[in-house]
Amino acid sequence: MDLEKRVKILETAYAGIQADAVRCFDKQGVLERVTEQKRKEQLALGKQQAERFGIQKAEDVFTRLPEIFNCATWEIKREEVGFTAQSKACKLCAMAKQMSKASPCRIYCLNPMEGMVKGINQNSTFEVKETLWDGQKCSIEVRE
Repeated sequence: MDLEKRVKILETAYAGIQADAVRCFDKQGVLERVTEQKRKEQLALGKQQAERFGIQKAEDVFTRLPEIFNCATWEIKREEVGFTAQSKACKLCAMAKQMSKASPCRIYCLNPMEGMVKGINQNSTFEVKETLWDGQKCSIEVRE
């Protein structure tokens, strides 16, 4: 098997494992509690996680992570005091919708991204305006 095909299989398997974990957490009634616990960890370790992924500025969170995980592609619109990032497709969200009634957005995407953004600049705000789970796109405003 060639490397490109192997990587695509691994990307799909990774998203599938995350979607299944959300389904299991939800079924056991612990998704909300686990998500909040993980959020605290992700905020506390955001700077180290950003460094591990080679992320040096907030915009890199939305460009580097897609290079690594190939799950969603983000468009960034620069504004006076920050930027808006939008995505119209997400492999994880699509898989989770097929498996469960519970959203994977916070636990596996938004909270880790917020942790890295705030790890780079603790004064940043990270506001989720819309997600693909409930809407037509993911839309996040980052203010610095």
